[in-house]
Amino acid sequence: MLNRTADSVARATPEPLARKVRGISDKGLAWLFISPTILLLLAINIFPLFWAIYLSFTNYRANRPNEVVKNVGLANYKRILGDQDIWIAMQTTAHFVFWTILLQTLIGFTLAWLIDRKFRGHAFWTTIILVPMMLSPAVVGNFWRFLYEPQIGLFAYAISFVSGIPPTDIQMLSNVSLAPWSIIIVDTWMWTPYVMLICLAGLRSIPEYIYEAAEVDRASNWRQFWSITLPMALPFIMLAVLFRGIENFKMFDMVTLLTGGGPGSTTEVASITLKRQAFESWRTGYSSAFAIILFVAVFGLANIYVKALNKVKQR
Repeated sequence: MLNRTADSVARATPEPLARKVRGISDKGLAWLFISPTILLLLAINIFPLFWAIYLSFTNYRANRPNEVVKNVGLANYKRILGDQDIWIAMQTTAHFVFWTILLQTLIGFTLAWLIDRKFRGHAFWTTIILVPMMLSPAVVGNFWRFLYEPQIGLFAYAISFVSGIPPTDIQMLSNVSLAPWSIIIVDTWMWTPYVMLICLAGLRSIPEYIYEAAEVDRASNWRQFWSITLPMALPFIMLAVLFRGIENFKMFDMVTLLTGGGPGSTTEVASITLKRQAFESWRTGYSSAFAIILFVAVFGLANIYVKALNKVKQR
């Protein structure tokens, strides 16, 4: 069937075009196939980046497209770096990134280590643990918003049962002190399975003969963990931290669904500030400069981290 289809296509191809195709080298043929993808990537990713860089040096406002666009130089960047609200948003973002990564790494690695023991039913529990990661952020946000309700939410009743505090006093989303932690809890619940999978892959990659040699040398389980398990799984742990750090630095959907940046600006992370400057204040040039600063910060930190990761892998 396939041969007949190929023969019919070959017969339908005009002879001049067929001669040109036969004259193309393997490298040229490869470029012929990947060029549409490259053009698509340039149109979707590269062009908007350079357009944002251009806009960051102007006073352009998207809601006033007919106004004359003026070049303001580095004025937008200077205003951003001197804006106290921007620095507060960056501190809030750093708070989220630090605690979510810490909790997800500790819990994720612990779960991976337990599942790697291959106890009875470990495949079933692995599937159950992975369920939060498979859900849509919109579903997770609305689900947890319902759980956090002080009147009918199960979370408030569970805390009340343990602590004795009335459920109506547990205002997770409207309390200034508790609102940041409510988002951290949800993000940790949703993405800890992702960290667990990467750590589990690292644990499964450790050869069994290393543990057998350690048992011959009468190394205790604790010594095997610190001398074999943790060092050999460390590159995978660092890789999980890298992925989750980049994603959490861009955290937007979960904050929007749960608190919208409130109460006040307590949970207003950098992405929320960027959205408000771009689509509420319509300061397109200013917000483009802020986006470029965030891009350079993430790219620079990730580059430094990858170099440290490569050094760990080479040990």
